[in-house]
Amino acid sequence: MADPSTDDNIATRSATELAAGIGTRQWSSRDLLDLYLDRIDRLNGPVNAVVTLDVDRARAASDAADAALARGDAVGPLHGLPITIKDAIETEGIRSTGGAVELTDHVPARDAPAVDRLKSAGAVVFGKTNAPRWSGDVETFNEIFGGTNNPWELGHTTGGSSGGSAAAVAAGFTSFELGTDIGGSVRIPAHCCGVFSLKPSFGVVPQRGYLDHVGGGTTDADVNVFGPIARSADDLDALLGVLAGPAPELAPAWRLELPPCDVTSLDRFRVGTWLDDPGCPVEREYAAKLRAAADALADAGAKVDDAHPPVEFEEQVGLFFHMVGAATSVSAPEYEGQTPRSHRDWLEAQKHRAALNQVWAEWFEQYDVLLCPVIATPPFPHVREGKIVDRVITVGDETRSLVTAVSWPGLIGVLGLPSAVVPIGRTAAGLPVGMQIVAPFLHDRRAVRAAQLSTPVLGGYTPPPGY
Repeated sequence: MADPSTDDNIATRSATELAAGIGTRQWSSRDLLDLYLDRIDRLNGPVNAVVTLDVDRARAASDAADAALARGDAVGPLHGLPITIKDAIETEGIRSTGGAVELTDHVPARDAPAVDRLKSAGAVVFGKTNAPRWSGDVETFNEIFGGTNNPWELGHTTGGSSGGSAAAVAAGFTSFELGTDIGGSVRIPAHCCGVFSLKPSFGVVPQRGYLDHVGGGTTDADVNVFGPIARSADDLDALLGVLAGPAPELAPAWRLELPPCDVTSLDRFRVGTWLDDPGCPVEREYAAKLRAAADALADAGAKVDDAHPPVEFEEQVGLFFHMVGAATSVSAPEYEGQTPRSHRDWLEAQKHRAALNQVWAEWFEQYDVLLCPVIATPPFPHVREGKIVDRVITVGDETRSLVTAVSWPGLIGVLGLPSAVVPIGRTAAGLPVGMQIVAPFLHDRRAVRAAQLSTPVLGGYTPPPGY
């Protein structure tokens, strides 16, 4: 029988495996919690993913979870799993700052609804992970906690804004994580850190409790979603089942039943690809990895065509920047130039979005999923100086604007479509890269099922060296 006190590798197993082990008493909730706390003590320093701990209360909760199992009580699907939560999400009794000095000492009196659902399913929250100020960056750093580094290569980005979340999952500091995504914030970090993530369809998971400004969390932000980051696609499936549902105030009258996906083999998937575009050219080595992944799925039986919805990349991404500028203007004054001048202006943009959504919906009548890049490049060396809109990175032999180089997630996010990110291998330099699997609106389970069936072909998660 595996023993967390002697087998450190248990920490990097999938959440579904860990939950099963608790259920069969291969290990206890307290064993796993102590293992994660020990690893954080030994390994977190250079990575700086976990920034706040709530040890005493977590130990009491883990002990209570173990006692409940011993009594034979009915338990939830996440029973006893020790987890961390992105610092931009309100968590009862634990400092939750949104990465902003204005909230340095903010301790919420209640959980965000999504956190409450995880706890109700049995998860034990023991800490918070780093995020940039108001989740407004693709680099993860702030004045309170400093910067988070990629466990694969400390000098490179984890992505953002859920960079602490993905780094903690990759390094084996937590069972799984809950992050947020308005411009790629669970997808980009999953790509950079070699893990899985799901950006659900807009509105599927309540986003109340999102700390994107002082006094935030009481209303929804356009485009934004909460989503899981984990070490397997099976984890995404389990977590979607826990997290999906109407906001609490709608629950008396509303129900959410996501369409199931009963596909059992890749040969039943019709797959389109959008692996590169002149509007955001993809770095050569990463592009080759994406092509190889698509070809591998075709060899495994999937019906893969180089076809994508008949929309212009730059037009749709331009709409994303227009609408996300409005959504983030409360906390990101640098985007004020992109903010609609009036509510009427926003409504016109909404009409544009509706027209594009119709084009995509018609395309998805012929295809089940779309494969596309996460960003234009593998994880890049840290670039944290100055405003995000002024920063540049090197993509191949070219110097590019950081904001435009990471615009692929906006292509999908502006329409509210579900997207699962899966690892597809590593570059010659040993850096992980991932791929988006996009499904039609509200067909989140199709994106997850495609990720599950793709994992044996594409390789899945492996721990970074030394973790």
